[in-house]
Amino acid sequence: MADTAKQHPGPHAELPEEHGQRWWRVMCLTGLDYFSTLGYQPGIAALAAGLLSPVATIVLVLVTLCGALPVYRRVAKESPHGEGSIAMLERLLSFWQGKLFVLALLGFAATDFLITITLSAADATAHMVENPHLTSSLQGREVLITLLLIALLGAVFLKGFSEAIGVAVFLVAVYLALNVVVVATGLVKVLSDPDLITDWTHALTAEHGNVVAMIGVSLIVFPKLALGLSGFETGVAVMPHIKGDPGDTEEKPVGRIRGARKLLTTAALIMSVFLITSSFVTTLLIPAPAFEPGGAANGRALAYLAHEYLGTAFGTVYDISTIAILWFAGASAMAGMLNLMPRYLPRYGMAPHWARAVRPTVLVLTAVAFLVTWIFDASVDKQGGAYATGVLVLISSAAVAVTIAARKAGERRWAIGFAVIAAVFLYTTGANIAERPDGVKIGACFIAAIVLISLASRLARAFELRVTDVVLDTLAERFVRDGTHREIRLIANEPHRRDLVEYRDKLHQIRADNAIPAEDDLVFVEVTVRDPSDFEAELQVRGEVLHDRFRVLTLEHSSVPNALAALLLHVRDTTGQQPHIYFEWTEGNPFAQFLRFFLFGQGEVAPVTREVLREAESDPARRPHVHVG
Repeated sequence: MADTAKQHPGPHAELPEEHGQRWWRVMCLTGLDYFSTLGYQPGIAALAAGLLSPVATIVLVLVTLCGALPVYRRVAKESPHGEGSIAMLERLLSFWQGKLFVLALLGFAATDFLITITLSAADATAHMVENPHLTSSLQGREVLITLLLIALLGAVFLKGFSEAIGVAVFLVAVYLALNVVVVATGLVKVLSDPDLITDWTHALTAEHGNVVAMIGVSLIVFPKLALGLSGFETGVAVMPHIKGDPGDTEEKPVGRIRGARKLLTTAALIMSVFLITSSFVTTLLIPAPAFEPGGAANGRALAYLAHEYLGTAFGTVYDISTIAILWFAGASAMAGMLNLMPRYLPRYGMAPHWARAVRPTVLVLTAVAFLVTWIFDASVDKQGGAYATGVLVLISSAAVAVTIAARKAGERRWAIGFAVIAAVFLYTTGANIAERPDGVKIGACFIAAIVLISLASRLARAFELRVTDVVLDTLAERFVRDGTHREIRLIANEPHRRDLVEYRDKLHQIRADNAIPAEDDLVFVEVTVRDPSDFEAELQVRGEVLHDRFRVLTLEHSSVPNALAALLLHVRDTTGQQPHIYFEWTEGNPFAQFLRFFLFGQGEVAPVTREVLREAESDPARRPHVHVG
């Protein structure tokens, strides 16, 4: 029975310690998502801010280093096993509101990861189509090419994804090296022609007046640049891959946390340098019309510079590198999805049985990515709003989570600082949603789909035996062993006053209703429901002797029928006897009683207990007996 509780950790969940990787190698895995945004971020920034793009990018970098980075360094400390900020917030809420809140966050996480797959594939397609050698043959086939790239990504996961980190290190190293060449070439061009800087500063002054106005406008357009913040949640999700110190334990993985903080800090610093420099050179060297949809630099500003100043051969090598890392960034996002969902949905009972298997899940995610690509016409610009919404919601939730954690820890200054950061990200999220509501719309679609499918799944699995283990104290074990050589009869009792009269009257009624001989012993069984929204839980059984004559087994679980069924099966397996349990009918509408069971773990207990037993034990001859009077 304990086997039913085994959680599906995801296909790329924690690796054994001996297989852990150095933090800088794991950084390349999360860098697939983070660094690959250089493929489209400068172009998106130019579209959003125009001539002000470098200034707005500096604002983005300040928010990254002074906001997102401290938040996720704290998340790494609070959640070192890859659960991320969602797990931190989950611990703050119980009952159904906690589960529904997590499902909503999972919806935005799905938005983030799935749009990463489709947007990265769309931008890889843009680099492919705009290459001078391929333009004539691939123009107009963007959607088809993007679908093929996503299908290839799905095929990789159907085959396996075991060498991800090694491939990631190679791709990131090559991609960043090529970007250093392109950006350095661009800086040389700008510095060798002072008129470029003069013309830019004059145009900025003419358009915005003064520095204060420029900063104000940069703050306004900042939400549109939020794609440059992606990668932090992925950075925490890959923590289990980081090799810690020899003395690390699962409770205190100090080395892993230190490695994760180095990963986050180094990635943020590298990306900050590239964001500022790439924004500067692309704004000054590329004509504004080229950034517009259909323009040669749309979605591929650095590639445009590579072809323009370093030749077609180098530009083609750059395109190949960009296509590879963008496509593999989708692989990183797919791995994140396959790790994230199994951490929550199976534990909530909100995933079909097939969701525990990798291949069916990959096929479903691939099909959803196909649909998103078709809806957005494989356009990088059209998907930017949805992507930014998913990223910002997750970062905002992380900021709120660490604020609460710091407050609970009595760290007043950190709590105030994190609260300010949370306010900044909440404003940014709201501004992004107001500006581009398509992002929250698609996020809402993902949330609705996850909630509906999860509730339907839980409804379909309502009668499963949902007990991970049965743990009896000494007295409870003695009660069970006493039944080894005689008939075991249990009375299901809903406790009220627990006085002498209650147990005496109940015992008399059960004997009369079921014609039980006076010499047969009966043991009362009472269940206390803790959190009925939990799907699987351990069953704690405690023995008591009340009023010097009544033996009582007290159970704690999330569902009365499941607790009783698990106890009956445990008693049968321990003693070799088939126990009997006696109920009274519950008054009330059957449908209302079922809803009470589904939502609160109670309801009409007798028939549900029998149904749970029927599903758990297919042989009627071995099934414990259920009596209702």
